[in-house]
Amino acid sequence: MDWQTTAAAAPAPIIPEANTLAVAGRAPVTGAWRAGDPVGDRRFVQIGDLALESGRTLPGIGIAYESWGELSPARDNAVLVLHALTGDSHVLGPAGAAHASPGWWPGVVGPGLAIDTDRWFVVAPNVLGGCQGSTGPSSLAPDGAEWGSRFPLVTIRDQVRAQIAFARELGIERFAAVVGGSMGAMHVLEWAIEAPQAVERIAVLAAPAATTADQIALNSVQLEAVRSDPAFRDGDYYDAPDGVGPTRGLALARRMAMLNYRTAAELNDRFERSWQSDLDPLGGGGRFAVESYLDFHGNKFTRRFDANSYLVLTEAMNSHDLARGRGSVASALARVEAKSLVLGIDSDRYFPLAGQVELAAGLPNSVHGSEPVVVHSEYGHDAFLVEHEVVGAALADLLAR
Repeated sequence: MDWQTTAAAAPAPIIPEANTLAVAGRAPVTGAWRAGDPVGDRRFVQIGDLALESGRTLPGIGIAYESWGELSPARDNAVLVLHALTGDSHVLGPAGAAHASPGWWPGVVGPGLAIDTDRWFVVAPNVLGGCQGSTGPSSLAPDGAEWGSRFPLVTIRDQVRAQIAFARELGIERFAAVVGGSMGAMHVLEWAIEAPQAVERIAVLAAPAATTADQIALNSVQLEAVRSDPAFRDGDYYDAPDGVGPTRGLALARRMAMLNYRTAAELNDRFERSWQSDLDPLGGGGRFAVESYLDFHGNKFTRRFDANSYLVLTEAMNSHDLARGRGSVASALARVEAKSLVLGIDSDRYFPLAGQVELAAGLPNSVHGSEPVVVHSEYGHDAFLVEHEVVGAALADLLAR
């Protein structure tokens, strides 16, 4: 769970009043990409029906994706990049009518960068259950109405099985690397365990072996913030006019999440007790600058995300547990054949470094030994999106092996 873009990730700035006014109008009922919207750089693949862990079958799944570089004649240079909770397939490129935000990893993926698109064929799908082109709650079900509240629970493993089917449709049997951070790193781990022959290298950035009780608790209050918005209407809100969707609940959930992704030191150092305007926040009708910062990003988020997808993907993250049905974390990791990189962040208070220590100790083919690569950063969980130099160096080393 993290920012969509590096611009939103760091550093935490004072928000000018002009920026606040830019998101002061009516928000759309959903920020999802929907059929008929500008396609932009998206492409689409149909993978058919998918049997879910719950026993249900999700029919007619479509996966939206973007790609960069050229697939080699031997089809041996493909790199799969998997996004975090609020990300999508738009790893590179500007914002515009089709893409609400600019690409979220421009300092790591691109010509001459760590994941060099002059060498590698980079593929980035939008996750199953997401809201930027892949089948999710805002998509149309077979009856022609949005899935809404009828969209089933999907797990991290379900999403990976959809990604495996997607790769087969592209004709890619083996990836040179599968890379992801946060929720995307959960998918990376499941790829390496579920399809060990299909993965040569993996990069696991800022994720644990299992979502802990503390992390589920932090997620639960965000879920409740969305569900408690009267405009949520139990998930069936898509026929509401703009300005009447569950945006207050979604924005509040986003504000809560931001406090997991940043650090106390960064917020204290950047904002201190400064005011947003000349009005005193202590009874004078004003606000503290940090309050305005949270509000701005919460409101901005509602312009590019869907409330139902936020629930679906958060609950998928709650399902993450490598040991489930596999005996133990150690026995699950023992199945991994890929060369591995595990990277953690010393200031991460959402997925603390102890989770990456466990993974690094258990993976049999680590390129850096039994300890993770540690990023020293003030940016907390978001550092894997922000600290391009150190993250890029670690990825370049993995890809050179």
